[in-house]
Amino acid sequence: MTTENKNYTKEQEASMIAEYKMNPTRATVDVIAEDLGKSVKSVIAKLVTLKVYVKAVKTAKTGKPVTSKKDLVAKINAHFNLEMPSLAKATKIDLQNMVDNLS
Repeated sequence: MTTENKNYTKEQEASMIAEYKMNPTRATVDVIAEDLGKSVKSVIAKLVTLKVYVKAVKTAKTGKPVTSKKDLVAKINAHFNLEMPSLAKATKIDLQNMVDNLS
């Protein structure tokens, strides 16, 4: 006979899902954790298990999403239909300028 140790009831799960789907932010996770007396990591893990958690997108100081040099090089290579591995040694600013000026 196995015993199942559940940290969340079905009602808590339903409440978490509803609340998080209305406002999928870290602040909502913090509120849910405090309301349920659970850690933030526990709530995030449960939301991931329930397939509703949306990972926050990292943003630069400008507010734009962070783009890696690897992604910029891939865009340039795709545009010119070439493989230019030495582009990875260029500065990120130069790569971004190239991507911004692709026509």
